[in-house]
Amino acid sequence: MNFRSDNEVGAHPAVLEAVTRAFSGGSTAPSYGADDWTHRVERRLRDIFEKPDLVAFPVATGTAANSLALSCCTPSWGSIYCHAEAHIVVDEANAPEFFTSGAKLSPLPGTAGKIDQKKLAEALAQPVYGVVHHPQPAAVSITQATECGTVYGPDEVTVIATTARRHGLKLHMDGARFANALAFVGCSAAELSWMSGVDVLSLGATKNGTLAAEVVVFFEPDLAREFEFRRKRSGHLFSKMRFLSAQLEAYLTDGLWLDNAGHANAMARRLVAGLTTLKGTQLLYPVHANEIFIILPARMHDALQAAGAQYHPWPSDRPGERAFRLVTAFDTEQATIDRFLNIAKTAA
Repeated sequence: MNFRSDNEVGAHPAVLEAVTRAFSGGSTAPSYGADDWTHRVERRLRDIFEKPDLVAFPVATGTAANSLALSCCTPSWGSIYCHAEAHIVVDEANAPEFFTSGAKLSPLPGTAGKIDQKKLAEALAQPVYGVVHHPQPAAVSITQATECGTVYGPDEVTVIATTARRHGLKLHMDGARFANALAFVGCSAAELSWMSGVDVLSLGATKNGTLAAEVVVFFEPDLAREFEFRRKRSGHLFSKMRFLSAQLEAYLTDGLWLDNAGHANAMARRLVAGLTTLKGTQLLYPVHANEIFIILPARMHDALQAAGAQYHPWPSDRPGERAFRLVTAFDTEQATIDRFLNIAKTAA
C-alpha cells in the first residue's frame, strides 16, 4: 500500500517494450536527437496540441525541463513570478537560478496552490520596469496540477496569461502532472496550453508511466532558438536520444498518457470517497487529480502504519491535527485502495 509518490512506481509495460524494441537487433541510429524516434515524438506532439509549428526537446528530468525552459524566458537579471509553494521554489534547490544564470524567483501567495490572480496583477504593476535597482519582470510560471493537487482550468490560465502579456512577460507551465490535469478538465491539450496563453510547457511523463523522460514543448518557436545550446551546455543533450524518445513515443501513442492519468485520478477519487465518510478525516484541498491532502485521526493513522501503508506527512496549520499526502498512480490497483479503506474503517 504505497501512496508515497507517483515517482516511486515503475514504468508502463508498453514503455518498457518500446525501449526494448529500440535496442533490438543491434540496430544503430543517428545520435543527439537526429533519430527517427525523436522526430516522430515531435510530430505526434504537433498533432496532440494541434500546433504545426510546435518544437519539442526531450530531457530526462523535470528539473532540467523546468529550468532550461525558464532560461529561454528570462535574462539573468529577470524575475520569474510563481506560487510560493511551486516546485521550482521548494523542490528544485536553486537549479532555476543556476540555469538562468541568476534570475530571481518571486513567490506569490494563493489558496490551494494557485497563484492569486489579483496579487499577480499587483506585483506586475509595480514601477520597477527599466529601473536598474530592481530585477526586471520576465516570466510567470504556473504548475499543472498544482502542489496542492488542484487544477487550473483554461479560463484561469487565460487570466494569468493575459496579465503576463499585458506587461510583456512569458508564461511557463510546469506540467509534471499535465496529463492528470487534462484528464480532470476534459478539454483538449491545446485548450489547456497554448490556446490559453502558455508559451512553453514542461510536459511530464516520468510520474505517469515512463522510466525517465520529460519533454519541453515550445508553442512559440522563436522562444526556442537558444534551447539546444542551453541543453548542450548544461549536460542534458543525450547521445542516444532515441531511448528517451522511444519512451515518449509509447507514452503518447493511442492515448496511453491520458489513460494512465485517468486511472490514477479515478483511484484517487475512490480513495477520497471512502476516507471522507469516516469520522475525523478532513480534506485540506479539493482533489482534482491524483494527490490527496487529508487529516487522519491518530488511531486511524497508527492502524494504517502498522499494516504497512506508506504515505507522507504534510504540514497542517490546524493545531493538534496531523495531515498527510497520499498519491495514486497509473498502476494503483483497486484492491489496494479497498484494503487501505477497510483498515481505516475498522480503526474509525
